[in-house]
Amino acid sequence: MKFFLSLLTLLMIAAVSPAARQTPSPAPIDPTGQWNVSFALPNIGVKELSLTCHANRTALFKLNDPSATDKSVVDGVPAVWSPVSNGRINFSGEVELPKGTCCREVGTLILKGTSSSANAIAGKAIFVSTTTDEENFNGFSSLTGTFTATRKSNKE
Repeated sequence: MKFFLSLLTLLMIAAVSPAARQTPSPAPIDPTGQWNVSFALPNIGVKELSLTCHANRTALFKLNDPSATDKSVVDGVPAVWSPVSNGRINFSGEVELPKGTCCREVGTLILKGTSSSANAIAGKAIFVSTTTDEENFNGFSSLTGTFTATRKSNKE
């Protein structure tokens, strides 16, 4: 009985101890540089883009879409990045994605990921279009998928 009381006491002390509750958080990734990004969204498919991140938390999305004729898609569009706690990072910017075989959809692409190394990020891709959708909880048409990003080597 004394053994169980001693064990219970030790467990209670460990549970309330600040040192026992703290877990080391991953170091934040520095995304500055160029990245190859692949993302998949329902009804859109798998798409590729080049992401260039600058030190001032600005970025450039360049969708690798050979069918695009819009100069902003060809040259790239402004985007932003922001570090979040626990080694997570967010990227967002306006993009124009093909929708079906005839149309294109304009909206905000949000990439919310976690770095597994200094050269790899993976997570959720969210596309919120400018088309209103009263049945959607946010009032706009939106899609959720996944993405992976790998840092381009200096040789590219």
